Amino acid sequence: MKYEMVAGLETHIELGTNTKIFCNCTTAFGGDPNTHCCPICIGLPGTLPKLNKQVVEYAIMAGLATNCEIARVSKMDRKNYCYPDLSKAYQISQYDMPLCEGGYVELSNGRKIRLTRIHIEEDAGKLIHDRGDTYVDYNRGGVPLIEIVSEPDIRSIDEAKEYVEKLQLIMKYIGISDCKMQEGSMRCDVNISVRPQGSQTLGTRTEIKNMNSITYMAKAMEYEFNRQVDVIENGGKVDQETLRYDEVTDTTSSMRGKEDAHDYRYFRDPDLVTINVTDQQIEALKKTLPELPNARYSRYVNDWGIPENDASLLTKYKKVSDFFEAACDGTENPRTAANFIIGQIFRTLENDSAKEEFNVAITAQNLNQLIKLLDSKKIRMNLAKSTLDKMLETGKPVNQLISESDMGGLDDATMLKLCNDAITANPNAVNDYKNGKEKAIKALLGFVMKNSRGKADAVAVERTIKEIIK
Repeated sequence: MKYEMVAGLETHIELGTNTKIFCNCTTAFGGDPNTHCCPICIGLPGTLPKLNKQVVEYAIMAGLATNCEIARVSKMDRKNYCYPDLSKAYQISQYDMPLCEGGYVELSNGRKIRLTRIHIEEDAGKLIHDRGDTYVDYNRGGVPLIEIVSEPDIRSIDEAKEYVEKLQLIMKYIGISDCKMQEGSMRCDVNISVRPQGSQTLGTRTEIKNMNSITYMAKAMEYEFNRQVDVIENGGKVDQETLRYDEVTDTTSSMRGKEDAHDYRYFRDPDLVTINVTDQQIEALKKTLPELPNARYSRYVNDWGIPENDASLLTKYKKVSDFFEAACDGTENPRTAANFIIGQIFRTLENDSAKEEFNVAITAQNLNQLIKLLDSKKIRMNLAKSTLDKMLETGKPVNQLISESDMGGLDDATMLKLCNDAITANPNAVNDYKNGKEKAIKALLGFVMKNSRGKADAVAVERTIKEIIK
């Protein structure tokens, strides 16, 4: 029998506010244990929390960017459970009146992963296990989160990965979080079940907690899917439980029985007032949203003629996309800027993190000036490429690397002389070409391009050399 995966994700995203959700403690990553907390963070008797307004605004922006309906009235609730990383023995969250409801994230295959809700809440502290001892660091406690809860619409690991990547990109584009999974500012809980293919009945789900890597999330989902199929095919029954994933053994194991909402004994937090949001506030926040990655991708492909793969690479990193936009300003063909960025500039960046940061030696305006010289035919492509390499190496602008004498092409007589010089200086390459080695012509072409300082037309040079040595 064939089985189908059914998965939904609960994605926790740390908001990029300077202070915590209910107090003035810093949200900065790191720091010595228990130095970024105060009596309000850890819920000492007599303390009163006060909701950070920017947290509400960031959550609304997230909701608008994911097509949610924004609640005009919502409230904060206490989610009660005892665990060492939760000093108050309850977490302030939202239950039956979340800030955002509905919405969706559209995948590249056209499927829409529906969102149940987006709500705000505080983060818990962090447990540190060392040589059999357990320590608690409350620095992270009270850091503001949004939790984005999807419907069980995900049907494959690839869809899960794309959904998380799209969420990550959207939140970065609107500027509410850096979504650095390696630092814990984006984490996923994966709810997963299996059912016979074609069935509409949901199976018993398990929850894999605290996935902070897309790669490990994919591995955990693959293992858990296969484990559940094995249990069912061997006549067993899948238990509803919360699991942890072990990266070393590539397996999941039980942490505890899976809770339902009634287990948390939610009730309204008596210390916090009702959240009221006006239509005017929503409209004002809507106007602050930038063009979102899907819209930008469509514009690149449909309006600017950028190939789909290139458009994906450009929109994958917001800083790259912003750089590209500025580099294209007033130029004739956006594909020129795209080729320079994806080709030469990306070669100087080691990995995805470097592309994300995009700390390059030149500005978008520098690249724009270089492209405009190409557009005006003052320089040729080969000179533009070599100049860009020098710009990336030195950080110097175009006007310090290309003089007026470098601009413009070669006259026919000069080009003919350089072609003859190339033939004279490279007899072995000439013989190789005459003996059928087509690539030998590149040595002759390189000679001319080098000695013309890139001013020669490569196509015309190659044609001329071939005519001479026939």
